Amino acid sequence: MAASSDQRAELKGRRIFVVEDEYFLADDIGKAFRALGAEIAGPVGHLEDALEILHDGSVLDAAVLDVNIRNETIFPIARELRARNVPFLFTTGYDKITLGPEFQDVPLLEKPIDLAAMARKLAGLIAEQPIQ
Repeated sequence: MAASSDQRAELKGRRIFVVEDEYFLADDIGKAFRALGAEIAGPVGHLEDALEILHDGSVLDAAVLDVNIRNETIFPIARELRARNVPFLFTTGYDKITLGPEFQDVPLLEKPIDLAAMARKLAGLIAEQPIQ
């Protein structure tokens, strides 16, 4: 996966939370972000595991969330990330309409995922965050 120096700089040392129940895709996402210098929280494929990471007190800099995790929506996790001002994007095999009005502003990548595009989008979301 080709990455710009800006992407590497934006993702290096960042902790990216990955919630994806398709094992090989989750593994590919983790490898792609690690190659850019990011740390991965997960990947996890169950909502219970996602909640555990969310509540373990660690810093999360951004997240990649599959909309549908084992027939449950990821929206409770997304709401909590939004409340914490953690940028995130969704992945899905479905249309954006599945997000409902609440999450229409969140970037959505349709499967199959272009990992380079995902890295660019997430780096951009992190760059847009106000400095704390």
